[in-house]
Amino acid sequence: MDAGTVAAADIRSVMAMIPHRYPMLLVDRVEDIVLDRSAKGIKAVTINEPFFQGHFPARPIMPGVLIVEALAQTAGVLAIKSLGLEGSNKLVYFMAIDEAKFRSPVEPGVLMELHVEFVQKRATVCKFAGRALVNGKVAAQANFTAMIADPPS
Repeated sequence: MDAGTVAAADIRSVMAMIPHRYPMLLVDRVEDIVLDRSAKGIKAVTINEPFFQGHFPARPIMPGVLIVEALAQTAGVLAIKSLGLEGSNKLVYFMAIDEAKFRSPVEPGVLMELHVEFVQKRATVCKFAGRALVNGKVAAQANFTAMIADPPS
């Protein structure tokens, strides 16, 4: 591994870093983690996802907002690792989503790659750029800002 690159986060590690659980856990693995820089999440999109029952039954398509959420969850893992916050129970909240673009539908049966990188990193607010790829083609992209905070008491 290169300097700054850390071991991949399997599903157990992801669940230890972010609070999301089924059906809202939308990243299965995070790999290629380069601290303070970037990471790649993996989401196996299956027909068993609950949202496919209604979006759309005749042609199941993953909702764009959930693709952006999957990017944000990947960025949350990157932020927690980069800021040394593992085990702190800190939460990563959306503050803004900008320039979201949806290029092609994401259908069941694909592996979606979730590429995120820091645009700006501070102790409590981070900005990211994200791209979701299917078969090497951009399906969606967005810039987003997140706040790192303590969980509610």
